Amino acid sequence: MTRSFMDEEIASQPECWQRAVGLADELSAVLPAPGRRIAVVGCGTSRFIGESYGVLRETAGLGQTDVFAASEFPRGRQYDEVLAISRSGTTTEVLRLLAELRGRVPTTVITGVPGEIAHAADRVVDLSYSDERSVVQTRFATTTLALLRANLGEDLSGAIEQARAALDEPIAAELREADQFTFLGTGWTVGIANEAALKFREAALTWTESYPAWEYRHGPISISQPGRVTWMFGAAPEGMASDVAKTGATFVDRDVDPLADLVLAQRVAGARAADRGLDPDHPRSLTRSVVLQ
Repeated sequence: MTRSFMDEEIASQPECWQRAVGLADELSAVLPAPGRRIAVVGCGTSRFIGESYGVLRETAGLGQTDVFAASEFPRGRQYDEVLAISRSGTTTEVLRLLAELRGRVPTTVITGVPGEIAHAADRVVDLSYSDERSVVQTRFATTTLALLRANLGEDLSGAIEQARAALDEPIAAELREADQFTFLGTGWTVGIANEAALKFREAALTWTESYPAWEYRHGPISISQPGRVTWMFGAAPEGMASDVAKTGATFVDRDVDPLADLVLAQRVAGARAADRGLDPDHPRSLTRSVVLQ
């Protein structure tokens, strides 16, 4: 079977992250400075990456960081700057918002294609080396988060090595064959859980849900049963493993950096697509960028 672009791009992530770490210092004057009140905007995967960054930045005490879908940005709020994330640089909602903010609020965009969007934002972070041919985003999103985490002062050396290990890890049959997945996170990993769920829906047409972990027992656990999977990113709340075990579902809770754990989840999504004869590079009803008339 021919290897998909998605597979190739998943495999390239450790090197992409390493390069992002090297860029973090030189981009420190472009990315949000400590103490500034910022909003992060994006669509789909980009919004989920923004969610993770927002929690990490606030938790580090570096300033209020709100995150919105670009279409839902609150026009009545005041921010010191707005950070947009857009792989394609052509997403209509992002471009419209940047045009509206031009001259009113400083804007920065992280993009894989610094073309059209470079004229819409005040500053541009060019991550074109991590751009992708697959419609399904993997390495651009994770490289963006790696860059932002490094900019916050995090050491990603362990995450990079764990990602390399995740590329070689066998994919268990119970993950390839499960009929439903629920992804959970706490704090910054809620965004990772949301992103993992989206990958399974896009690439493999799999029924997935995602929640803050503490919300799982407030209703969503009712769908867990044998043949289904509950996947935790980061440390699980006390008692979660035993509660999932009672349902008969498989509980995945790996002691690795959640960004590295996302690499395995991406691989599972790709494997499930291949098993079902699906093309993850051209998922049903999706295009690389949503461009509206």
